Amino acid sequence: MPDGTSRVLTRTVHAAARWSARWVPNSFVIACLLTLVTFLLVVTVAGKNPIAAEGYWTKGFWELLELTMQMSLIVMTGYVVAVSPVVSRLLEFVAGLASSERTAVALMGLVSMTASWLHWGLGLIAGPIFLQFLVRRHPRIDYRLAVAAGYLGSTCTWHAGLSGSAPLLMATPKNFMEAQVGLIPVSLTTFSTFNLLLTATVVVVTTASLIRLYPRGGDVKTTEQVLGARSAREEAPLDPHAHAPDRGSGFSFAHAIENRYALNLVMGLIGITAFWGLYAESGYRVSLNIFNFAFLFLALLLHPSPASFTRAAARGAGYLYGIVIQFPFYAGMYGLIRYSGLAEIIGRWFVSVATPRTFPVIIYWYSGVLSYFIPSGGSKWAVEAPYVLSAAKTLGVAAPHAILAYAWGDMSTHFLQPFWAIPLLAIARVEFKDIVGYLAVLFVVNFLLVSAALMLLPYLM
Repeated sequence: MPDGTSRVLTRTVHAAARWSARWVPNSFVIACLLTLVTFLLVVTVAGKNPIAAEGYWTKGFWELLELTMQMSLIVMTGYVVAVSPVVSRLLEFVAGLASSERTAVALMGLVSMTASWLHWGLGLIAGPIFLQFLVRRHPRIDYRLAVAAGYLGSTCTWHAGLSGSAPLLMATPKNFMEAQVGLIPVSLTTFSTFNLLLTATVVVVTTASLIRLYPRGGDVKTTEQVLGARSAREEAPLDPHAHAPDRGSGFSFAHAIENRYALNLVMGLIGITAFWGLYAESGYRVSLNIFNFAFLFLALLLHPSPASFTRAAARGAGYLYGIVIQFPFYAGMYGLIRYSGLAEIIGRWFVSVATPRTFPVIIYWYSGVLSYFIPSGGSKWAVEAPYVLSAAKTLGVAAPHAILAYAWGDMSTHFLQPFWAIPLLAIARVEFKDIVGYLAVLFVVNFLLVSAALMLLPYLM
C-alpha cells in the first residue's frame, strides 16, 4: 500500500478512536441510551402514548431469559473447554503459526470468521478465548486491533453460515411462513453460489484490511498499554473444592473423587451418548441447547478432574455479568419495536421506495438499521418476515434473494453495536470504545462491498 494511503488510514483510525474515546460510553450505557431512543421512536413515529410504550417495554423485558442463559452457557462452557490442558496446547500451537504481530491479527480474524460461519455460538467464544493465547505468543501485538479482529465473526460471516437463523428457519418444515412462501431449502440461500462467493470475498477483503490497518511501530498499543491497571483484575471466587486442600495422610474419599479423572469420564460418556439422542430429536440440526450440551460434557471429558473443571468454571463465571445485566434491556427494546408496530412502519417505508432491482440492497440497509436496535437475528426475522417476503412477492423478487439480503443486513451493523461483543469485551477486559475506531473503518469497507454485491444480485441470479 502506498505510504500516502497508509497515512490516510492511520489518521482515519486515530480520529475514530479519539472520537469514540470521548463520545462512546460503555456498553451498558449504550443499552440504556438505545432504550430511550426506542421509546422516543415508538411515541413519535408509531404514535403510541408513553403509558402504552412502557407496557410494550415491560412485556418484552423478560422475553430473552432463555437466550440469556444460553449465552451465559456459551461463554462458560467455551471458556472451560478452552483452558483444558489438551485444547490449551492446541490453541498455543495455532497461535504460534503467525510469524509476526501483523499476521497474528489476520489469524485472529480468520479464526473468528471461520468459527462463526460454522456456528455463531462457537464464534462468540472462539475469538475471545483464542485472543488470550495469541497475546501470550505475541505480547507486542496491537491489542485494540486484535480484540476488534476477534469480533469479526459476528459482523461478517455468522448469518451467511451454517447456523444462520433466517435461512435455517425458512428451510424447516412447519415454520411460521411455510403457508405463505413454502419451504426454501438452504441450497438456495446459505449454499447458493452467490452467498458462498460473497462470503469468501468478504473474508479475504476483511483479512487484507486487518493487515493494512495494523498501526506503525510508534502507534501500536500493547496489552499492557491498553489495560494498564485493569490487567491486575481480580479473579472470580473459586470453588473451595477446586483447591484440593491437603486432607492429611489418611484416605479421604472427597479428596480422591475430586482429584481423579474417573467421575469426569463417567459423566462425560453419559453426556456424549445422550447427545446423539438429542441431536436426532432435533432433526439433526444444531441449536444453542444442543451446542451447550455438547460443550458442557466435552469440557468434563477434557479436564483431568472435577476440581480442575470447577476451578475453570469459577473463573469463567467472572465473564458473565455483561450478559446477565444487559440482555433484559435489549429484550425490552425488542418488545417496544415488536408490539408497537414500529418495525412494520419502518419496513413499509423502505419497501415503498424499492423497485425489483433495488429491493435486495434496500432490505440489506433496512435490516441493518433495525438490527442496531434488535440485535437478535431469529427474533427479528419473526417480526420482519411477513411483510418483507410479502413485499418481495409483490415486486417479483425471489424469496431467497430477500432472505439473503436480510441475513447480510442483520449482521452488518454489529460492527457498531456492542451487544454481541459482550462476551469478547468481558474476557478481553476492554470497553467497546477501545475497539470501535477500527470497527468503524471495517464497517465502511464491509458495507460498500456487500451493498455493491446486492445491487448486482438481481442481474446475476
